[in-house]
Amino acid sequence: MDRPKMKVKVCLVGEGAVGKTCLIRRFVHDQFDDRYISTLGAKVSKKEILTKGSSGEIEVDMTIWDIMGEKGFRELLKEAYFHGAQGVLAVCDVTRAETVTELEDWIAAVVKVTGNIPVEILANKIDLKDEIAVTEDDIKKLASKHGAPFLFTSAKTGENVETAFTDLARLIGKNVPAA
Repeated sequence: MDRPKMKVKVCLVGEGAVGKTCLIRRFVHDQFDDRYISTLGAKVSKKEILTKGSSGEIEVDMTIWDIMGEKGFRELLKEAYFHGAQGVLAVCDVTRAETVTELEDWIAAVVKVTGNIPVEILANKIDLKDEIAVTEDDIKKLASKHGAPFLFTSAKTGENVETAFTDLARLIGKNVPAA
């Protein structure tokens, strides 16, 4: 018997240089490059994964949108880029406390377009232990406010990257019928 299949659109949002592109590169290609190149507009990647659904394994065809992290962009193009998203990875940088605060606006912008969809908060760059500027409580408060799970991640080491995407796929799978 064939496994059920599901096509989903996922958006990664957050301020510039929080590691959205690196998280995607680690997840899709299992690579890391610490040279920073600003994303212009949006970049789309694809990956197929297996996740558990209510009736066994589901094949998930994931389209991953890497959204430019500039504030002006958020308001200008949110309709075009967020429309049709079924899940969000909201990414902050644990070495820059302001990126946690800014996630409020990013999450609000997505929800305004998409309605209530699964959101998962990723506190990225956990490998930079000597530079951490936020506490686990800071992340917990934000996650609690949005009823969202959270993970500490590192695109550099790969810590929790696969888990972040597969957990989000599982959350989406609870809300989306198989194709």
